[in-house]
Amino acid sequence: MIFIKTVVLDAFDAKKDIENIRLAAEVIKNGGLVAFPTETVYGLGANALDESAVKEIFVAKGRPQDNPLIVHVDSIEMMMPLVCGFDKRAKALADAFWPGPLTIIMKRSERVPNVVSAGLETLAIRLPSDEIARALITEAGLPIAAPSANLSGSPSPTCAQHVVKDLSVRVEMILNSHSCSVGVESTVISLVGEKPRLLRPGFVTVEELESVLGEIEIDKAVFNSIANDAVVNAPGMKYKHYAPKAPVKILKGSFEAFKEYLEKNKCDGMVAMCFSGEGCELSVPFIEFGAEDNSKEQATRLFDALRQVDEMSAKIVYARCPNQNGVGLAVTNRLFKAAGFEVIKL
Repeated sequence: MIFIKTVVLDAFDAKKDIENIRLAAEVIKNGGLVAFPTETVYGLGANALDESAVKEIFVAKGRPQDNPLIVHVDSIEMMMPLVCGFDKRAKALADAFWPGPLTIIMKRSERVPNVVSAGLETLAIRLPSDEIARALITEAGLPIAAPSANLSGSPSPTCAQHVVKDLSVRVEMILNSHSCSVGVESTVISLVGEKPRLLRPGFVTVEELESVLGEIEIDKAVFNSIANDAVVNAPGMKYKHYAPKAPVKILKGSFEAFKEYLEKNKCDGMVAMCFSGEGCELSVPFIEFGAEDNSKEQATRLFDALRQVDEMSAKIVYARCPNQNGVGLAVTNRLFKAAGFEVIKL
C-alpha cells in the first residue's frame, strides 16, 4: 500500500460546489479514487471501466478480491451498455425505485471488467438519488464502481468524518458533504434466475419489492452466516462486516430480560446498544440507536453507534435485537453481521 496525500473538498450543493465536484470527476477519469456521499452510505469510487483503477479500490479498503462491487450510474442510458437482458421486471423496479437505494443484479456485458464482478457473469448496478453522487457521475461521464468508503469489515461510513478516519492517505480525494439520509447500504435484488431473489435487505423493503414483482425469495445469507469460500453474487453476503473492534453479541428478547442479563453478566468494558429512552435504566455505559418502533431511525443511526463503541474503548458489546419488519430487516441483518450472527435468545 502506497500512502498519498488525501485532498478533502466540500460538496454540500451540486450547483454551488460544482467546481469541486468537477475536480473529483477529473480524479475519477484519471484512474484515481474518490470517496463521495450517497443517500445510503459514503462510497469509494473509481472508473468502473478501468480495471487498474477498480483494483485500487480493493487495495485501499483491504477488501477481499472475491467480493463484487456495485456500479453507480446517472441514468438508464448509461446503464444499458453495461448489462444484458434489461427485462420487464428490471424496468418495473427501475420505474418504481430509481433513483434510489435499490441495486439490481443482471447479466453483465463484456464492457465491464471481470474485477468489478469478482469474475461473475452478473453485474450489480444502481442509480443513486443523492444529488452529489449523481453530479459526480455526470461530470465524470462514466459509470462509477463504489463499495462503502471504509476499511473492509468495519462499520460503514455515514458521514465524511468516518471516511477521513478510515481512508485518509489511502485515496486521492474525499468529498465532504452531508450525513447519509438512509444510513444502511442499498437493497440488493437479483433478477438472474426464474424467481427474483433478495440478497441484501435495505431501505427498499421486501413488501415494496413484492408490490412490484410478486413473490420473491430471500437468500439464506440474510439470516445466517455462509462459508468464506462460497461464491456470492452481491457485496456483504459473506465475511464479517460492519463490526467494531470489540465483539458484539445480540440479545433477543424484552427490555426487562435485556436489563437482567446485563446485570448478571456485568464486567469492565461492557457497553450496551439499546433503543431510545432505555439507557437511563441501565447501570452500564450505553449507546442508543433509535426508537424501538422506528426502524428507519435505527438504520440512520446504526453505523455511527457501532463506531461510537470503539470511541468508548468497549471490550464487549451487547445489543438489543430490532424487529424484522420493513426496514428493520436491514437493521437486523447489519447487526447480525457485526456480531458474526451470534444471537442469544433471552
